[in-house]
Amino acid sequence: MALPIIFITTAACGGSESPADLDVPAEPAGRTIDPTTVGNIVGTITLEGMPPEPENIRMNSDPVCADEASNTETEYYIVGDNGGLGNVFVYVKAGLEGLNFPAPTTAVTLNQDGCRYQPHVFGIRVDQTLEILNSDPTLHNIHATPASNQEFNMGQPIEGMRFERTFSTPEVMVPFKCDVHGWMNAYAGVLDHPYFAVTGPDGSFEISGLPPGEYIVEAWHEMLGTAESNTSVAESATAELAFTFETN
Repeated sequence: MALPIIFITTAACGGSESPADLDVPAEPAGRTIDPTTVGNIVGTITLEGMPPEPENIRMNSDPVCADEASNTETEYYIVGDNGGLGNVFVYVKAGLEGLNFPAPTTAVTLNQDGCRYQPHVFGIRVDQTLEILNSDPTLHNIHATPASNQEFNMGQPIEGMRFERTFSTPEVMVPFKCDVHGWMNAYAGVLDHPYFAVTGPDGSFEISGLPPGEYIVEAWHEMLGTAESNTSVAESATAELAFTFETN
């Protein structure tokens, strides 16, 4: 099995601005956030070594999927030109104790489109609405198999159907699958705070609006496991992190 290794570089520079959409705790338990002092974490995650070649998914078991799909390659490894690793969930694992963050009122959408889950990896907050949509003219079912939250398995036989669910406790990660189409899978990181990101195809990420402090940041990849780092965010500054995963 591929094993994760981690090389960390940290740096800080001043002058960062607080994002407009910063979640400030409504009822902090012993700590408050001063929006004028918040900082950020930016970084990249790279893959060292050759990833397996993407496989072509055979969708002939459902003629609708065979017709609708625009992408039939597996998404286990998304690697950019410079080795940047995509679809990595990055989040603050520790350091926010004593802060409460109200759940956002906007929903996160998990779409079934082209017989694939979109997005493949995403983050959501505890008690935030997850809207699950079927954009395909064929039967899908959404089977979430969490370890700490409540499992659910719902069918959507008609194009345009949607339903909503929430998660009651933090969990990294919650797997999703479709029991009708075995190649369909997705993962959700459920957190009780807003400090998380998913890397793009170039492996970059940004976590904004953090109060100054000491943090543990973890990176999760579905095939390569997890790696973590300690980092400091200074007042109105940006810390930089670099994670490297390695394949055998």
